Amino acid sequence: MEGFQQQQPLVLYVLLPYEQKMSVLNLLVRRFGDYTEPVQAKEEVIVHCGFRRFQTSPLYSQHSSASKHKLARFLPADGTTMATMYGPIIFPPASVLLFKQRSDGSHHLLATGSLHSVDPSRVILKRVVLSGHPFKIHRKVAVVRYMFFNREDVLWFKPVALRTKWGRRGHIKEPVGTHGLMKCQFDGQLKSQDTVLMTLYKRVFPKWIYNPHVPGLGRIQNVLCEEEEMD
Repeated sequence: MEGFQQQQPLVLYVLLPYEQKMSVLNLLVRRFGDYTEPVQAKEEVIVHCGFRRFQTSPLYSQHSSASKHKLARFLPADGTTMATMYGPIIFPPASVLLFKQRSDGSHHLLATGSLHSVDPSRVILKRVVLSGHPFKIHRKVAVVRYMFFNREDVLWFKPVALRTKWGRRGHIKEPVGTHGLMKCQFDGQLKSQDTVLMTLYKRVFPKWIYNPHVPGLGRIQNVLCEEEEMD
């Protein structure tokens, strides 16, 4: 009660079982139309989820019915996106507001939405593409270089399928030498200007950042009042 201000509302609440524990929150949000600046993944934002306020750095991913979801490097301007972060357990549904703190200390509304689930088993995958170039071509077999730089990596990624920018499909047959060259088999003859690609996926996790102290709550309320007056 020492930091209570009469101008600010006082919220009293009681926690349900397990709401004092931490878990992974999945928020289904839609970007606010007036905010035009790019928002990168793992960038610090202020989250208002239900009766809780905290600072965190969420991951953004596609919202679909699949079991695996592709990571989005930035918060998309259109459509709904899943924001994943660490936070205290909250039972859905709960309304969500995301704010971005500016350099002058003010807060701008970033996105709105609701709490989708509390599920740490949701899989978010980051897509990485390795590229190489044909060094020697003989019919459907080609020696590829610059994708790897040692023999051990070639052997490790040997089961992964290959593709080219011009639509050819293939696989690694064997390494050549000790400097990362590899002999590859394709479904057709390559051209010297083609590029060999290997697509890899890596599971990513949100950063362990949770700060319940949110400065400048008065500025947030002023922004909300100004936006209500504009509407």
